[in-house]
Amino acid sequence: MKRILFTSTLAAALAAAIFMTSNNVTAAPEGAPAPYRHVVLFKFKADAPKEKVAEVVKAFAGLKEKLPAVLSFEHGLNVSPEGINDGFTHVFTATFKDKASLENHYLKEPAHEEFVKLIKPVIEKVLVVDYVASFVDHGAH
Repeated sequence: MKRILFTSTLAAALAAAIFMTSNNVTAAPEGAPAPYRHVVLFKFKADAPKEKVAEVVKAFAGLKEKLPAVLSFEHGLNVSPEGINDGFTHVFTATFKDKASLENHYLKEPAHEEFVKLIKPVIEKVLVVDYVASFVDHGAH
């Protein structure tokens, strides 16, 4: 199972690297800092009560109101038809100004630490990926 996950992760990383080096990908618009994205995927325990899962989702979304470093937040359920999500069902994306904002004004904050305590009893697995956003230049040929 780990080999499959590694292979899938490696394939995704390679695809992203190829995409990022194409001529259509640029940095953030001139003068604007590139947003720093924090992507979190959860695989809940099979016996996690639906009410507790809903509480976790609500609490995660509530961090945006508690922590001003979170510029934007979105979440959703995995709906991919490919069937290679390794059991991860919930996806969350938070946007920060930069890496320092994430590290100094989010991860170490009491509100985030309380959230981590809340999820531990119901989470089987977590996957976290951070990246600096690039933008597609649709005008490039």
